[in-house]
Amino acid sequence: MRALRLGTRGSALAMAQSGQIADALTTATGRAVELVEVVTAGDRSSAPVQRLGVGVFVSALRDALTAGEIDFAVHSYKDLPTAAHGGLHIAAVPPREDPRDALITRDGSTLAELPPGATVGTGALRRIAQLHALGLQLTVTPIRGNVDSRVRRVLGPDADLDAVVLARAGLARLGRVGEISETLDPMLMLPAPAQGALAVECRVDDPELVELLAVLDHAPSRAAVTAERALLATLEAGCSAPVAAFAELAEGDDGDEIYLRGAVISPDGTRDLRLSRTGTPADAEGIGKALAAELLDRGADSILGQPEQSGPGTQQFGSTE
Repeated sequence: MRALRLGTRGSALAMAQSGQIADALTTATGRAVELVEVVTAGDRSSAPVQRLGVGVFVSALRDALTAGEIDFAVHSYKDLPTAAHGGLHIAAVPPREDPRDALITRDGSTLAELPPGATVGTGALRRIAQLHALGLQLTVTPIRGNVDSRVRRVLGPDADLDAVVLARAGLARLGRVGEISETLDPMLMLPAPAQGALAVECRVDDPELVELLAVLDHAPSRAAVTAERALLATLEAGCSAPVAAFAELAEGDDGDEIYLRGAVISPDGTRDLRLSRTGTPADAEGIGKALAAELLDRGADSILGQPEQSGPGTQQFGSTE
C-alpha cells in the first residue's frame, strides 16, 4: 500500500507539526506517510499578513489537495478562512497545544517588568491592539517571519527588539519553550480563535481516508475550536482582525461545559469589548454565534469598522517584515 502524501508548508514549524501528525497517523493505523512541501503565497511574500488577506497560507495547499497532488493537508487552524471549502473536509482536529501567547525578552523580564518605551515585536493586529490596551507605554513594532527569525530579533547577536510576542504552541512544537520569559495569562492577552489547534483536511470524495484520519480527532479540541471560529465567522472578521476568543471545557453540574470568552479590540487599544458565555460542547457552534451576536449588539461592528490606526509607539506596517 503506497504512502499517503501529506501536503505541508516548508517552514520549520509547518514541517514539525506535519511530521508529528504523520508519525501519529502511522502509529495509530500503520499507514506510511510522506511529506510533500507546497509553497504558498504567504511564503513568497514579505508583506504584512493583514494586507495579504485571509487564507494566504492555505490556498495553495487546498489547490494541491483538490487537484489530487496530495492526499491530505495539515493547517494551522487559525489560518483557515471561516467559510467552508466545497469538496474538502476537516477530518480531524488533533489534541490542541496550549493556545496562549508567549513573551520572549532579552533579559527574562515579564511583560509588567518591561520599562516604558521598550520595543516589542509581534505579527498580529490582535496582539498589537491588546498590548496597547494594557497601557504599558510600550513601543509596538509589527514584524513578520518564521519563529527563528522573530526570536533572533530579541536573543540573536544583532537583536534590535527588547521583546517579541508569539504563539506558545509554535515554540512548543519546535521544542523551544525554554526560551519563553512569560506565558501570558488570557486575562492580559486573549488568544486568536483556534490558536494552537491543527486542522487535518482531505477530500470529501475519499471516504476511506476520511475514516482513517478520524482516529486523530480530539473531541474537546474540536468543540473549543468550533465555538471560537463560530464567533469569528458571525462577526465576519478575518483571521488577521483584532478579534480574540478562547474556549475552555470544564466539568459542570450537568456534565461538560464550554466557557467561551470573546473580545473585539480597536487597533490602538482605546476601545474594547469583552464578554463570555457558557453552554454544552454539543452546542459549540451556537455558543460562538450567540456570543458574537451579543458583541455586535454592544457595538463590536463599530470597532471592527475602524480604520487601522497607529497607537502610541506603533510603527506602520511595512513591506520588509
